[in-house]
Amino acid sequence: MAINILRCVGGIVVLLWLSGCVSAPQSDALLTHFSQETGANPSVTLAARVQLEQVPFFPQEDFQCGPAALATVLQASKVDILPDALVSQVYVPSRQGSLQVEMLAAARRYGRISQILAPDLEGLLEQVQAGKPVLVMQNLGLSWYPQWHYAVVVGFDLPRGEIVLRSGLVRDYRISLTLFERTWQRAEHWAVVLLAPGELPTDEREHAYFQSVSAFAAAASEGSDAIQLAYDAGLARWPGSINLGMARANLFYTQGDLNSAISGYEEIIRLAPDYAAGHNNLAQSLFDMNRLDEAKQHAQTAVNIGGSFSEDYRKTLDSINSALQR
Repeated sequence: MAINILRCVGGIVVLLWLSGCVSAPQSDALLTHFSQETGANPSVTLAARVQLEQVPFFPQEDFQCGPAALATVLQASKVDILPDALVSQVYVPSRQGSLQVEMLAAARRYGRISQILAPDLEGLLEQVQAGKPVLVMQNLGLSWYPQWHYAVVVGFDLPRGEIVLRSGLVRDYRISLTLFERTWQRAEHWAVVLLAPGELPTDEREHAYFQSVSAFAAAASEGSDAIQLAYDAGLARWPGSINLGMARANLFYTQGDLNSAISGYEEIIRLAPDYAAGHNNLAQSLFDMNRLDEAKQHAQTAVNIGGSFSEDYRKTLDSINSALQR
């Protein structure tokens, strides 16, 4: 996203005239539906009220909302960490704030998957209802005079049209849902939940989950067991995911578990017979096990299908042919 400088305001100073400048269509739709249903749920999934009382609270010092908010969601995810331990990892003194990329990376270093949410207010509230506090960014100023601020959503009260935050010096900071949406919208709807390996978000965005786990795997702070647990959980929900299946099979391959890797690649090409990368990686695994005839068959299939990595597929086939000629 476009925002790079994240300078937190020292307190909660929302410019009141902001409320007349930006629309809040998601809040309006949610609350209008609630009103029309005379107190019924605004959707089939949301309760009227939710409050995550057990989420910790760390009052922030000036410009320290990043470490405080990150420690809040990490502790809620059973990571024993205090804001002071995070300052050096996420706080940039010259900018008096924290960068989003560093916030996400720091969570991964503590063994948590950083899942960026869709810009959907109801989806955000569903995460809270599922017991997940949501780290959000707000712009409490204006587009031309931004006042960046991190907070943590811990509850909502739809009959009263309110959302509840751990924010600034206030443990249960209640503001109107419409005002929250406006400040959140001005920060490009940035919102994150932290997942322990094996946990899943409430939404159904398979590719977003795959991207989050891939970033977690690249950090590799928790080792391959945690990464595999994350892939396994994803495949349990999305058993037809080529991305997750390929990533898990690749993990098995790097671990030297060729039998599991081969099983994984075979499942991928069963689901997607024209997936060249699956055939190529299966060929390489079979080659490593000296199953040369089978390897050649899949390597040739990958070459025939072609694609962006056709040169790599050709190299795999050449290596197999060379071995067959010895």
